[in-house]
Parts: sequence; structure tokens; C-alpha cells
Amino acid sequence: MAHLLGGENLHLEFPTKTVFDGVSLGIDEGDRIGIVGRNGDGKSTLMKLLAGRLQPDEGRVTVRSGVRVGMLDQTDVLDPELTVGQAVVGDRDEHEWAGDPTVRDVVSGLVKDLDWDARLGELSGGQKRRVALAALLAGDWDVIFLDEPTNHLDVDGITWLARHLENRWPKNQGGLAVVTHDRWFLDAVCTDTWEVHDRTVEPFEGGYAAYVLQRVERDRQAATVEAKRQNLMKKELAWLRRGAPARTAKPKFRIEAANQLINDVPPPRDTVELSRMAVSRLGKDVVDLEKVSVSYPTEDGGIREVLRDVTWLIAPGERTGILGVNGAGKSTLLGLVTGAVQPTKGRVKRGKTVRIATLTQQLSELDEVAEDRVSDVVAHRRSTYLADGKEMTPGQLLERLGFTNEQLSTPVKDLSGGQKRRLQLLMILLDEPNVLILDEPSNDLDTDMLAAMEDLLDTWPGTLLVVSHDRYLLERVTDQQYAVIDGRFRHLPGGVEQYLELASQSRTGTAAGSAGASNPLAATGPSSNGAKGTTDAVPRLGGAEARAAQKEVGAIERKLAKLTGQVERIHSEMAAHDQSDYEGLAGITTRLRGVEEEIEELELRWLELSEDLG
Repeated sequence: MAHLLGGENLHLEFPTKTVFDGVSLGIDEGDRIGIVGRNGDGKSTLMKLLAGRLQPDEGRVTVRSGVRVGMLDQTDVLDPELTVGQAVVGDRDEHEWAGDPTVRDVVSGLVKDLDWDARLGELSGGQKRRVALAALLAGDWDVIFLDEPTNHLDVDGITWLARHLENRWPKNQGGLAVVTHDRWFLDAVCTDTWEVHDRTVEPFEGGYAAYVLQRVERDRQAATVEAKRQNLMKKELAWLRRGAPARTAKPKFRIEAANQLINDVPPPRDTVELSRMAVSRLGKDVVDLEKVSVSYPTEDGGIREVLRDVTWLIAPGERTGILGVNGAGKSTLLGLVTGAVQPTKGRVKRGKTVRIATLTQQLSELDEVAEDRVSDVVAHRRSTYLADGKEMTPGQLLERLGFTNEQLSTPVKDLSGGQKRRLQLLMILLDEPNVLILDEPSNDLDTDMLAAMEDLLDTWPGTLLVVSHDRYLLERVTDQQYAVIDGRFRHLPGGVEQYLELASQSRTGTAAGSAGASNPLAATGPSSNGAKGTTDAVPRLGGAEARAAQKEVGAIERKLAKLTGQVERIHSEMAAHDQSDYEGLAGITTRLRGVEEEIEELELRWLELSEDLG
């Protein structure tokens, strides 16, 4: 493959640290590189060096003649006086840019809902970020550098971006390097991974799943990385291997190697034990929303219905992810759960023992302790905390969340954004709520710290409700997903993929809103009756019937867990059996088929009940 650009013996120092020392690497035609590493280790700095925005103290960056390089970094600022159209396509006539399929795809994928003539100074921060990304992607580049491109994109937007980048260049052409904490995106887009650590850059083949496998193997062979970090990554690998098959499609080495590494790693969560603990702490009732609707008056004197006829019976130990576009009503729904929002219609019932805590996107909980040291803040909360069935001191919990001994004596105000985020979570957990709401918890965290946070949440026995655009995190820490679509609350037995299908149907079946009416592409897309699917979101059962159905769902899930264990034992029995005893093997096979048929029947019943529950 032809070389596009590269750095040779790069050395860079800042006043307080050496960032890179003797780093050599390059990007070739067809490379799709994900850059990972701890916050502050130099991921963004590396991209700026390669893109020519920053000069190294020693070494050099070379770019092949004629190669065009574009970059989106976290501080890109567009002229606030420009309109959306001017920022994205410049002064080109409409017939000129509209004839370019790449530009059409970018406009419809990122800014279709924005007024084409709106000034950038009038837009929100998230909208400006989308315009900046669209402006970059509308250009013709041979190499693109993206620094946190998924920020301010919802799940649908992240999926579109992954698809756009996958199809932007022909195979084995163009180059891409991306820094993001979105691990699903890394796996969907990248063919190689660079880990930035300890003043160097280490390459790995494959996306995030492949990187985790190789990193575990590297740590095991070298035996120089702390056992804590190695075990954490092994657990992360176990989740990846047990997850969707697509996650393991890209690694090009033997899957047996992964199985060998994780054969003694337990499942991420003991759901039966966590449910038992949750019931003992919460009682039978958590929060029940029964046929709840919420409406708000509009400026023109009308009424806007945000949620309608929502029934949601939250169970002890439930771990639910909530999806929906910005403005769909997710915050209103959570407000009903916490009591911050009162329903216009319907009934909200809360259990007597419920203690709700919310990890918000703001860090207001830390304002009053900004001058205090980290160790003092946690010491004032509790002396012990139960995790993995063991008592842990706050200091041990801080270590588990990546704090070093030096950082324990650091004032809270001097912590980085990611460190404050982790401290915020710890302070909430030390207050021992039994219902925890996480609102975009992955903000400001790198992939290592996300894995550490998820590992801690695995052992938390309460009810967990998560709102996030981070698809990987949702699938990792929750057991079921729901979506707020057109005011309805819809159960998603098919997970995020089903949500994306429903969101697509809703868009194509609904006329473009007035905000995007002046966008030349606002009304594009095939006409269909796709929105019809969202009407099915009305729960078919309510009250006692819904409770009975939910109990049956729980019973089925427990039975499935037992039968799955049975299948594994039968497989082991078959492997240990005398392979020349055909009659004995036939008997074992018959038993295996019987258990598998029972599993299939239970899964069908589970799906039926899930649909009835909406």
C-alpha cells in the first residue's frame, strides 16, 4: 500500500512532561486507525503532530506530495457570522454541491434538521460541533484526523458516521485516524489501533476487540503490568467474547487464543445474586409509571405532549438503557422517576424504601468540596463500601477507579475532567442509593476508565437506569433497552439495532420539521409509512396483567440461565465420553437436543411477553 504520511523519531516536550520520545509511525492507503490511551498521555497531541498543526521538538513529519490532510479537533471554532450553508459548502452553487453524493450524504446525515440560513452564533454548542464536522467531511481529503467526532452525536448519528467513513473511500484508499472513547465506533470503523502510553505509541492489528485481546496477551507474556489492570482487561475481553458476534469479526488471529485466556473468567454480572440483593435492599416496589402523559404549554398558546400513555414498572435490580434523539423526552421520563416532573395524566407510585441518586452531566456535586483534597472528600462519606461481596475502603475504591496515591492529596478543583467524573460517581455510590440514574456517564472518560467504571457497576446491586449515546456502554452495563420515540416508551428486545430501525422508520414517515425547512436536503429521502411502527409502542398490558407478565419474564430468564448451564455440561460430557461408543453418544445428543428445543421455546415466549409489555 502507498504511504500517505508519517513521523520519524518524533520527540516533544511540554514544560512539565515529555509527551513523546523517539516515536516513528505512518499512515498508508486504506488505513483506518483508532487511537486509544489514558487521558493526558498525548492522543490529541499525536494527531496534531501528524496533521501539521504542531511541530515536534525533534524528528520530522513527512507528507507525500499531493496528499490533502483534513482535521477536526476539539477546539475547532467556525466564524459565528457564517450561515450553516456557508460553513458546510462555502460559496458553491447548490447545483454544484448537490451533485456530489458525498456532500449530499454529509448534509443529510449531520445537518438536515438545521436551518440552512441560520447564523452559527445562534446555534447550540452541539449543533456547532455537528456543523464543524460536516464542513470537514464535505471537503475532499486523502487523510482525515478526527478528535472525538462522536461528541454531541446521538446513537443514530454515530451509526451514520461509521457508515459514512466506511464507504467514503474505495477499499485500500484514503487514510483515517480517530480519537474517541466510543468503543463500538472503534470496532465498527477501525482496522488498526494505536495505543498511546508512556511517551510511545504501540500499534495493534484490528479494532477495539482485537486490541483488547492482544493487549491482554502482551501483558500476560511480559508479566510487567500490575495484576489489577490485567484482570480488568481480561474481564473486558470476556464481555467482548460473550457479546454480539460482530465484535469478533475483525481480529485475524485464532479465537481459541481468546477462549484460553478467559476460560476462568466469570460472567460480568451474577444477575441472580444481584437481583436477590436488590430485592432485600429495595423491597418489591421501586417506581411504577402507569399510563402517564406529560404536556407543556407552548409559546403560541398551544400544548406540546412530550410523553403519552407511558407504562413502566421498574423492578428491583433492573438494569435498563434508555435511547432517543435529543429532545425526545428522556430527561422528562427520568424526571417522572425522580419526582422532579409531575405527570399531566396517569399515576406515579414509588416504593417506601427507594433512594434515588443521579449522576448528571454537570459536576455541581463537587462545587462545595472544590478546595478539599480527594482523600478528605471520600473519608467524610463512609469508612467502608461493599463490592464483589467484600468490604473496601474508599481509598481502595479510588484505586479501583484509577486514582494514584499522588492524586489522593490533590485538591478537587485541580483534577482533570475525567478524574472529577470518577470522583462524582464514587461520592454517589458511597451515599448508598438503591436506584442509580446515569445521564451520559461516559463523558470525559478514556477507554480504560470506562472499563473500570463498568467493572465497578457490575457489582452494584441496585436498580440502574442509563441514558447514553455510547452504544458499547449501554450494551455492557444494562440488560435491556427501551426507547422514547414520538412520545411513546418502547421496549427493544432487539436492542440498539432495533432502535436504529425504528428511528429510521420514524424519520422517513414524518414530514421535515419547520426548523429544517430551508435546508435544501431537509425533505429528501424515500416516502414511507415507517412511522407506523412506533404506534406499536403502546403497551398491550397494564396493571396486574403487566406485573404477571414481568414475573413470567423473570422466571423465564432464570430458567434460561439454568438451561444454558445444562447445555455447557452436556457438551463437556460429550467431549469426555468414549468417542467409539456411538450408542452412548447418540443418547447424549438426544438429551442435548431436548434442552436446546426447550431453550428455543422459552426464548419465543420471552419475545412474545416483551412485545406485550411494549
